Amino acid sequence: QVQLVESGGGSVQAGGSLRLSCALSENIYSRYCMGWFRQAPGKEREGVATIYTNSGGTYGTYYADFAKGRFTISRDNAQSTLDLQMNSLKFDDTAMYYCAARDGGCGSTWARPWTYNYWGQGTQVTVSS
Repeated sequence: QVQLVESGGGSVQAGGSLRLSCALSENIYSRYCMGWFRQAPGKEREGVATIYTNSGGTYGTYYADFAKGRFTISRDNAQSTLDLQMNSLKFDDTAMYYCAARDGGCGSTWARPWTYNYWGQGTQVTVSS
């Protein structure tokens, strides 16, 4: 059964940090491209970051411009989790955050949510100014 379950959301003041985690079932975890998305009220879902496996077995990442320098995506193979460390949070980071995975590579389409096959239920992040 395909499952992605997010955790770690919550409320934090601007400038604070949160760490999101996504537990993935084994058959998803072996997929090539995994990422985080977010959706604020009244806005479209947007890509935050993604992580993929290179042909040599190392990992590569892509980040949205707003996430660069503040967010870090990582994976814990032992725990089959996908994590997102978020630092220096801003009010505009308030959104529902989703974990997603898809077959195939990440590439230039990594931030397009409609290209992802599997989704978690989301975890709310609220940043107060």
